[in-house]
Amino acid sequence: MARPLLPVPLALAAALLTLGPFCRGVAQTAAPAPPAAAAHRLTQSRADLERLLAHFVAMAQSGTYEPGVSAEEVRAETTYIRQRLEQGDFHVGDRVLIAVDMPAPPLTPPPGPAAKSSEQQLSDTFTVGPSQELTLPEVGVVSLRGVLRAELEPRVTAEIARYIRDPVVHARALVGLGINGQVTHPGYYSVPADAIIPAVLTAAGGTTQDAKLNKMKIQRNGKTIWEGDALRRAMATGSTVDDLALRPGDVIVVPRSGSITGLYGPAQLAAVLLGIPVTIYTLTKIF
Repeated sequence: MARPLLPVPLALAAALLTLGPFCRGVAQTAAPAPPAAAAHRLTQSRADLERLLAHFVAMAQSGTYEPGVSAEEVRAETTYIRQRLEQGDFHVGDRVLIAVDMPAPPLTPPPGPAAKSSEQQLSDTFTVGPSQELTLPEVGVVSLRGVLRAELEPRVTAEIARYIRDPVVHARALVGLGINGQVTHPGYYSVPADAIIPAVLTAAGGTTQDAKLNKMKIQRNGKTIWEGDALRRAMATGSTVDDLALRPGDVIVVPRSGSITGLYGPAQLAAVLLGIPVTIYTLTKIF
């Protein structure tokens, strides 16, 4: 059963926000997604989505469709992209991680206990409210209606800049994924879109000795969307949550086996994650 999210300390929140460049560098080896999958990429820019929309509209108008793509699928993708462009990517309950850099401390600190600075108060995880808004300390309500995930940081920075001069703001939208089966701590986790799948498993404490990782699958609304060789290849090339076009609410299922054989045993999983500060993912877990 889910419990409230714990606050994220500033230093560790900042570490989470700096993990992205590593994961993005690994994921560059992944095969490019087809247009239908690309439309669901969480980090697509507005310009990219507008180009995809024009591509689908042109297909519909010409009646000439790509192999394996039906007219119904084109209509569905066109509707989906338009909704993203008009309504944005944020929904009630989504989690957003913000870290605001602290200014240089004074040479002579004031006497007595120091109160929390504005930067410290704003460095935390926040939940999107019922009107697609964030409520931030000292700043107040920040509307995210019509805002894409790729536009989150500039939007938040602009609002904070009304109260803090020249702020350096890092903002990351987290993706809520279920992790079930043979992991140490099954549950619901909020992770960055550029997290690789082994790091997501580590957020749940890693797999157990009974895990059959070569049978692992990812499900959406009870239907399997990734499994078998396709999932193994994606993991081997360092594909991220976003590369796999995962969405909030998707579930990673690690089935049980009578032995420890599988895609990654404990030693292999540790080797994959060597040098990656994956423990910071646990800070955003819903306990």
